[in-house]
Amino acid sequence: MRIATWNVNSVRSRMPRLLPWLHERAPDVVCLQETKLPDDSFAELLADDLAALGYQFAHHGEGRWNGVALLSRVGLEDVARGLPGEPGFPEPEARAVTALCGGLRISSVYVPNGRTPSDPHYAYKLAWLAALRDTVAADTERAVVCGDMNIAPTDADVWDPAQFVDSTHVTPGERGALAELTALGLRDVVRDRWPGERVFSYWDYRAGRFHQDLGMRIDLVLAAEPVSRRVAAAWVDRAARKGSGPSDHAPVMVDLDEAPDGDIGPVVPPPSRPAKIGRRR
Repeated sequence: MRIATWNVNSVRSRMPRLLPWLHERAPDVVCLQETKLPDDSFAELLADDLAALGYQFAHHGEGRWNGVALLSRVGLEDVARGLPGEPGFPEPEARAVTALCGGLRISSVYVPNGRTPSDPHYAYKLAWLAALRDTVAADTERAVVCGDMNIAPTDADVWDPAQFVDSTHVTPGERGALAELTALGLRDVVRDRWPGERVFSYWDYRAGRFHQDLGMRIDLVLAAEPVSRRVAAAWVDRAARKGSGPSDHAPVMVDLDEAPDGDIGPVVPPPSRPAKIGRRR
């Protein structure tokens, strides 16, 4: 099973790139963030093309902001939009959609940005992450949480830690909230696969930062331990960030070996290194 997560920064703007990418990369499950469409507009825009590619979909949108989606070719059951008891700003926003896909409980999440540590949006971010933690805790064994976490897990996940002093995405509070989530038994599968590599998934549009590889790793795939043992490859698809009209994020890709019937553990040990990664070039 191939799982991908991608903050597309507007599905409508990214249509000329999204559909060819789906055809070329052929992921079985796709988690999208920042779709920036209401549900009916998402369906009107994509339903026919997704059906032609074999995808079912679930979308949770609100209009010009936020919005998340799950696309699946391996089943889409027990769909939940939002999080139980999630906070709002001031009302709950379209930031999470979860479903059973191929025997896994996969969530596409778009964590609040936080703005600045002194902004009320920062407290909202931490409260939202607590709601995500509590939701995942209810079904951890087969959980896969994918998306734009708006948190760089460590200083190794930003191009220059000195540039982020007193900024969000790297504060102890945010990293602590992420650590509470992974403490449930979730593994950061890209970092597990590439513990010493320079790996980013987001590059600001300004000042040629992508070409200089001045980025951050804030798009994560967090998988329950039994699922993480099935990982055969994990990488950042940098090619999707190149050319004209890209999102400022690149997709994160994970390939899983098949699981035996009734199990979600590995069939065989994964190879020591995947074929690709979004490393500096």
